[in-house]
Amino acid sequence: MTPGAVCDWAAAVCLLLGAALCFVAGIGLLRLPDTLTRMHAATKPQVLGLLLVLLGVALRLRSWVDLGTLVLIGTFQLTTVPVAAHLVGRAAYRTGQVRADRLVLDELDDHLTRPGAGPGPG
Repeated sequence: MTPGAVCDWAAAVCLLLGAALCFVAGIGLLRLPDTLTRMHAATKPQVLGLLLVLLGVALRLRSWVDLGTLVLIGTFQLTTVPVAAHLVGRAAYRTGQVRADRLVLDELDDHLTRPGAGPGPG
């Protein structure tokens, strides 16, 4: 087996795994119950899936110019997706779209965020 054929097989595996993860993220967006869990489905498997797709494309194309473009795409995804997820989570919390019964710890609750707040004596 030639090195080019090995790269093509590795590219095919990366592309299929990446597409499967993106598909799972899409299903999660449709099936999960609330905004915070959907936010995880929209960010974690989707970004990993995209990175696998980019790796597969890089293995298939084998060009330095294309590799530079793919690295830029991956870098921008890794920097913007967490910020967008944070903003979606905060907006959902502020508009009351978060199910409080599903939260383990509510760090944004009013009595925890006021200066000097906390458990009193006794």
